[in-house]
Amino acid sequence: MKNLIIATTSRGKFVELKRLLDDHFEEIYSLLDFPEKIDVAEDSTSYAGNAMKKARKVGEHFRMPALADDSGLEVAALDGRPGIHSSRYGKNDDERTERLLDELDGIPWDGREAKFKAYVALYLPEKDRCYVFYGELKGFIGFEKHGSGGFGYDPVFYSPELGKYLAEIPTDQKNTVSHRGRAVALLKKFVETI
Repeated sequence: MKNLIIATTSRGKFVELKRLLDDHFEEIYSLLDFPEKIDVAEDSTSYAGNAMKKARKVGEHFRMPALADDSGLEVAALDGRPGIHSSRYGKNDDERTERLLDELDGIPWDGREAKFKAYVALYLPEKDRCYVFYGELKGFIGFEKHGSGGFGYDPVFYSPELGKYLAEIPTDQKNTVSHRGRAVALLKKFVETI
């Protein structure tokens, strides 16, 4: 496989995934590289279902291998919210993060356990098949924002494994342990076998 299209219009997500995949593909595109707008309703009840739906629709449209992910943050004290609706928990990253912190107001550190989940789907048009890879990262939601890197919920997600908030570490370091990085590591192993 020479080329890959990542089914996203999120610049932050694209940069993160491209860095992870640069050594396995010659050209990597995002939906922002093409004039036509591809809308995919993320109406599945599962992360994997949404990822597969996006990868298939984009891959079939452009007739090239396509990668899509659906990921979310699940907070135990909020019964798993925001979960599959993580990207729709507000209008932008700041609004989503503020809503999360407001909902956790008054909850002590040991009750703020959370995990990021990522399902990455690779659609191969020549095989008409979708392959799905999973990764997760466990941690805690802090009481306020930390750091200036990353995107999404990174400023409030503390990783005990790293001893830092995700927004406090360089992207390359984050990619070695993140939920998305772990899923993509499995995908890369699969790509190497085919």
